[in-house]
Amino acid sequence: MEMAKRAAMLPILRCLAGALWACIKARRELALENLALRHQLAVLQRRRPDRPLLTRWDRLLWVWLSKTWPGWTRLLVVVQPDTVIRWHRSAFKLYWRWKSRRGSSGRPKIDRELRALIQRIADENPTWRAPRVFKELVRLGFEVSHRTVARYMPRRPPSPASRQSWSTFLANHRDAIAAMDLFVVPTITFRLVYGFFVIGHDRRHVLHVNVTEHPTAAWVIQQLREAFPWDAAARYLIFDRDSTFSTEVRGAIGSMGVKVKPTAFRSPWQNGVAERWIGCLRQELLNHVVVVNEDHLRQLVRDFVAYHNQDRLHCSLGGDAPLGRAIEARPTSRSKIAASPRVGGLHHRYGWREAA
Repeated sequence: MEMAKRAAMLPILRCLAGALWACIKARRELALENLALRHQLAVLQRRRPDRPLLTRWDRLLWVWLSKTWPGWTRLLVVVQPDTVIRWHRSAFKLYWRWKSRRGSSGRPKIDRELRALIQRIADENPTWRAPRVFKELVRLGFEVSHRTVARYMPRRPPSPASRQSWSTFLANHRDAIAAMDLFVVPTITFRLVYGFFVIGHDRRHVLHVNVTEHPTAAWVIQQLREAFPWDAAARYLIFDRDSTFSTEVRGAIGSMGVKVKPTAFRSPWQNGVAERWIGCLRQELLNHVVVVNEDHLRQLVRDFVAYHNQDRLHCSLGGDAPLGRAIEARPTSRSKIAASPRVGGLHHRYGWREAA
């Protein structure tokens, strides 16, 4: 009997508890709503001519309301809800900046005497780096980590005698480096024609160029044979990860005694010489003509390569052409400057000619 009475009382107690919580919740909602309205009224009473005057405490209040009251956006008038969210993020940054302030976390600082000793050892031994200094301190009985020693090592610029610059490295190796790449050109009938070229790094000399509508692996291998006849192949060949340069192409390059150097994925700057030549080709030729077909493009590109190798002067070559261009002295006082058209008249080469 007692168990039946208790079982009957449980639903009643649950209903009473729910009703009590509803009353408390309703009063809480009403109190928060009253607080929000009174606060906004106080803000509007101290309003500036252009906008409400909000203090740091006003911002903190609304950040707190946004976290404790689900209906806070319904009564917000003085600012936008996004502004309150931005305030909260700023407060979060300030909190973690305070929490992560120097000295409150992380490894403790080493004393001034040990810092001075690290500086002294590094100054007395200019060629020593952090590992050598760290081992010396361990032998002296100091308990310090390698990373701490590296942090307090003096910052020195690298000695030119101890490190080779990039310009020196490229100057020593550019004779053995070549690059290849493909470029695409639309024709007058909107067909796509692909151009292939090989360029040497030493003097930006274009070794070979050809065009086709179907750049297969077999076609690329044949172009490489024509670019590197007999024993004239470079030591390294740089190219991107185009699907045309397949495993078959790489195997053929290796059989020529050339080491393949593919660039990283989507990293055209690693093949900068080839990319720069494509840009030069487009700026100085392709942007000024309408290509009719494959044969037309082949003739245009070969004319441009002849002009590029023999006549075009390059800043990187000290004002010389890739194949060398001699300085012409004025033969006689009657000689005049004459222009010889190149690439269909888009460019010219100038030289001395006897006046008629």
